[in-house]
Amino acid sequence: MVNEDNDTSDSGGIGNDSVGRRTFLGAAGAGAVTTALAGCLGGSGTDGLTIGHLAPMSNPLGIGSKRTADMAVEELNSDGGFNGEDAELITKDTRTDPSEAQSVTEELIQQENVDALVGTFNSETTQSILDLTAEFDVPFMITGSADPGLITDYTGSDYEKYKNIFRIGPINSDFQAESIADYCAYLNDRHGWDRVAFLRDQAAWTEPFGNQIPDLLSERGLEIVYEDALSIEGVDFGPVMSDIDDSNADFLLRFFAHIDGGDMLTRWHEGEYEFGIEGVHVPGMLPSYNGPGAYDGAATYETTAQSGAAGVAPITERTQPFVEDYASRYQDAEKAPIRAPMYMGFNTYDGIHIFKEVVDSLETTSTRDNLDDFVSEMLDIDFTGVAGQVSFFGKDSDYPHDVEDERGEDGKITNYPMTQWVGTEEIECVYPEKQRTAEHQMPPWMN
Repeated sequence: MVNEDNDTSDSGGIGNDSVGRRTFLGAAGAGAVTTALAGCLGGSGTDGLTIGHLAPMSNPLGIGSKRTADMAVEELNSDGGFNGEDAELITKDTRTDPSEAQSVTEELIQQENVDALVGTFNSETTQSILDLTAEFDVPFMITGSADPGLITDYTGSDYEKYKNIFRIGPINSDFQAESIADYCAYLNDRHGWDRVAFLRDQAAWTEPFGNQIPDLLSERGLEIVYEDALSIEGVDFGPVMSDIDDSNADFLLRFFAHIDGGDMLTRWHEGEYEFGIEGVHVPGMLPSYNGPGAYDGAATYETTAQSGAAGVAPITERTQPFVEDYASRYQDAEKAPIRAPMYMGFNTYDGIHIFKEVVDSLETTSTRDNLDDFVSEMLDIDFTGVAGQVSFFGKDSDYPHDVEDERGEDGKITNYPMTQWVGTEEIECVYPEKQRTAEHQMPPWMN
C-alpha cells in the first residue's frame, strides 16, 4: 500500500489548474514528508533496506519527484524487491534551503540509517550535503541539479572521498550549453534567426552558460546583442522586455530555474514583441502552467529543455507508458503536477530502478559497507530509463560519475530535448530531430 498524495506542505499556490504568480521556487515548505512503505509491503524499517528521497516539497518539481519515487519503490517491491528485500522510502523536504537540507540529510543518515539517497533540486542545496554523504559512505544519486561543479569539484578533485556521488540526470550545464547552442543553430536554419538576447538566473547552475554560450553561438554564426544575469530575489520584466526589444534580437535565450518568467510571457503575448522566447524555463515545465486559471496561454510558443521531454516523445520505449501510469495514478490529485512529473521525477524514477539493478548484481543491499563494489557496478550500468539511456563517466574522465551525454550520428547531443508549448495544454518536442514530434513554430505575430 502506498499513500500516493500524503504531502503535508503547501504547494505554493500551485494546483491542478492554477500556477501561483509569486516566484515559483521561493515558497517555504511546512516540514518533512514521510512515505513509509514498510508497514504494508513487508519492509522492516531501519533494520531493512531504506532509501532516502530529498526534494523541495513546496514545489511541484519536488511533489512530482516524490510521486515517481513512490511509484518506483512500489513497483519494484511488488516485483521481487531489491535483492529480495522490500524497500522503505522516506522523503524529506529540503525547502530549497542548504541548512534545512543538511539537517534532514543528517536525520536520514544517522537516525534512519538509509542505504542510499536520491534527489535534490537546486545546486546550492545539493552541494551543502555532499560532505555529509561522503563522510558516511552513503550512495547519493543526484536527480535535479545540473551544476558541473557538483562533480568536478568533488568526485573529480578527490575521488576516494567523494566516490559515493553519481548524477542520474540531467546532463550537466556544460553539455546543456553545447546542446542548446546546436538548438539555436536549428532555429537559425529554420527561421533565419541570428541575433540573440541572453538572460540567466544569477545562480551556480547558469555560470557555465554565462561562460560558454557567447563563444558557442559565435562558432555557429549567431550574435549576442543583449546580455544580463537577473537576481533570483525578484525582477521587473518591463524594462528587461524594452531593452530586449531595443536590441532587435530575433529571439531571447533565457535560463530560468529560480525565476518564474510568467510575467515576461504575459507581456510578450500582450505586446506581441518581435522576438521568440527560447532556452530553459523550469516553471514552464509544469503541465498545467499554460492552462486556464494559470497563465491562460501566455506560454504558448515558448520553449524549454527538459529531461524526458514532458513525456510527449518516445525518448525510449519506457517513456510514454511511464507518463500514462503517472497520469492515471495522480489525475485526481489535489496538487500539481498531475499529468507528468516534471524533469526531476523522470530522473528520480530512473535512479531508483538503477539502484535495484546494482544491488541485485551485488547480491546485497548493504551498500554503505560495500561502497567500492557498489561504485564498480554503477560504472558498468547501461540502463534504458524513462528519461533516456543512462551510463556514467569513469574515474579518469573530466566528469567522473556524471551521467554521460548521448550523441547522434552527427555528433550532436540527443539527451537534452527541447519542448514547445503550442496550446494551453499541448506540448510538442521540437529538438533534436531524433525525438522531434513537430517543427518549431514561430509566434504568428512574427510571420
